[in-house]
Amino acid sequence: MKLIENNSHKDTEAQRNNELLNKKLCVTLCPLWFLLLIFFFTVSPALQAQTSAQAHFERGRSHMAEENWYSAIESFLECLRINPAHAEGTASLAECYYELAEFDQALNWVRRARQLMRGNMRVANLEVFTLIALGQLDAASTLVTEILRVEPYNREALFAAGELDIARNRPSEAMIRYREAVRRYPDDRRLLISLALVTLSLGDGDTALTYINSALTQHSGDHRVYYYAAYIYSMNNRVTDAIRYAERALHFRPDHRPTQSLMATLRYRNAQYEEAARLCDIAIAADRNDMSAWYLKGLSFIRMRRFNDAITVLTNALSINENDEFIRAILEETIISSTNLEDPRRARFAAWHFNRARGFRQRNLIEQSLFEYRRGLRLNPFAADRREYAELLRIQGFPARYLEELRFLQDQGIADRSLNDAVEAYNSLLSNALFRQWNVDPIDLAERHWKVAVFALAGQSSFQHADAGSVAAGVIRELLVHDRNITPLNLELRQPSFSQAFRQARESGADYFVIVSVSENERDISLKAEIFVGRTGSPAGTLHSFRTGTDRLQHASRGIVTQLSSSMPLRGRLLIRRQSQALINKGRADGIQANTVYDVVKRGRVQVANEGISLVYSDDELVGRLTITNVDEEIAIGTLARNGFFDRIEPGDEIILQTSRTPRPAEAANPELRALLRSLR
Repeated sequence: MKLIENNSHKDTEAQRNNELLNKKLCVTLCPLWFLLLIFFFTVSPALQAQTSAQAHFERGRSHMAEENWYSAIESFLECLRINPAHAEGTASLAECYYELAEFDQALNWVRRARQLMRGNMRVANLEVFTLIALGQLDAASTLVTEILRVEPYNREALFAAGELDIARNRPSEAMIRYREAVRRYPDDRRLLISLALVTLSLGDGDTALTYINSALTQHSGDHRVYYYAAYIYSMNNRVTDAIRYAERALHFRPDHRPTQSLMATLRYRNAQYEEAARLCDIAIAADRNDMSAWYLKGLSFIRMRRFNDAITVLTNALSINENDEFIRAILEETIISSTNLEDPRRARFAAWHFNRARGFRQRNLIEQSLFEYRRGLRLNPFAADRREYAELLRIQGFPARYLEELRFLQDQGIADRSLNDAVEAYNSLLSNALFRQWNVDPIDLAERHWKVAVFALAGQSSFQHADAGSVAAGVIRELLVHDRNITPLNLELRQPSFSQAFRQARESGADYFVIVSVSENERDISLKAEIFVGRTGSPAGTLHSFRTGTDRLQHASRGIVTQLSSSMPLRGRLLIRRQSQALINKGRADGIQANTVYDVVKRGRVQVANEGISLVYSDDELVGRLTITNVDEEIAIGTLARNGFFDRIEPGDEIILQTSRTPRPAEAANPELRALLRSLR
């Protein structure tokens, strides 16, 4: 009994100890559970947010792989809204803006990424590419030099350094740099394509094909390699091969927009105009603002001689973007060549130019205003707006030409009282002009002494526009119509080959012929005009003109015309001789200045040099010199001095000024090459 009591006592004591232990554990564990609860409710949302941000980031990277930049930007922005310090998301967002050519925004985000990822060379290289695209070449050079100092063989930095050389118009140095990089990374897709593109830009098409074929061998499943192969083969005028490679690119990536656009151009160049127009319809259905597709469709209809359809298509395109120069140029040329003067569409499109001309005139942009007035009058010669054009000539200091324009309006029966009064007033004002004193009519005496043919080769297409060379050649020829010393020959602009262009120029009696080519991207344009002697076909010189921004085709074309005009020696004719005085048929409007000394050469003895831009005549054919004493608008007089003992100067002899060459603008970096290299990212 006593034993049972002792055991019961022990059980009670053990139970009491367990209860005491449980109380102690409860006191100890309660704060721990409390802390765990706090941790769960505070840290768990952060973990969830981090997971959500990462999910948006991964989704954005997937969109980037599909080149769906808009959806990628949406995902990355959401990622950064959740986690503003997400470094990879920030860098990827910068890359997306770069791909959309929003370089200012790309630079903003890439610099944020560099703050979050210090020492990350990939992000540093992205900043270099962005700085190059923005034209901040010195800053880009400093940064890429620093990257290569730390990592001399950084692949992205080597690629960026080559692109920097291209931006500075040093393609030969870029080619050397790319070659060295290819030796180290012989299977790199971008380096092989870059080397092919740069080599092609330097005129070595065969070597370019070697490099792109190497890229095709090593990357046979990459649609991008086939796309660049199609481009490079097309630039070598191997259009059939180019079509084959474009088809392979579309096999791997049917929705690749650049390849679709290139394929349409290749079909056009292969004279498959119906198919080219069909492909353009598909592009327009996908994006109504695709102006290149509208342009190519209109051009295809022109080649099929469906002029009314072409006018309709191009008119619709201008309703979307009225400032597209290429579309407006081919539309207006089609209207001029295929409609009569009474067609109301002529007045409609001429009015657009007249309105622009008035806007330029209000801002004192005289040259641009003159261009617009002349373009409008070419469409509608009988427009009353000709009076405004005449007024602009008067303001420029050409009263005789002003009077000539007013008389044209009188002849058309659209003069009013004020116009008739102006004719009478200026007729009286010019009563003491030189042409009245010498009793000559300057309009009848006007003579152009140079014949120039302007061409473009049929295969010359730019990255943006098929037959871009022909369009630019048309603008240049139109501008030359208003040059007082050059006659642009009315020949077919689009020639199949150099030999055919040479034949056309020589048989037409051209002194020189010019072959125009175009290189452009979405913002810039560069024109190249190669000049050849019409008699021999020998090179005579090369002109370059680069412009950016609005109206760049017009401005670049004017740059070529200005250089060409200033390159030609000034030629005139001695009309009347009165003892030691002589009258010539060139004046202030032609650049004649007082006190300038001109050679007087026997008529019919002057020849164009076999090479270069100059005139050739012997000392025996140089019969005298003329020193200008008085200059009028259309004519000038001067004092003669014979060359030699006998006076052999006669009316009809030529007046020549062999001017020294004026400095020409340096050739700008190839905008098309820069765009192609940039798209390689």
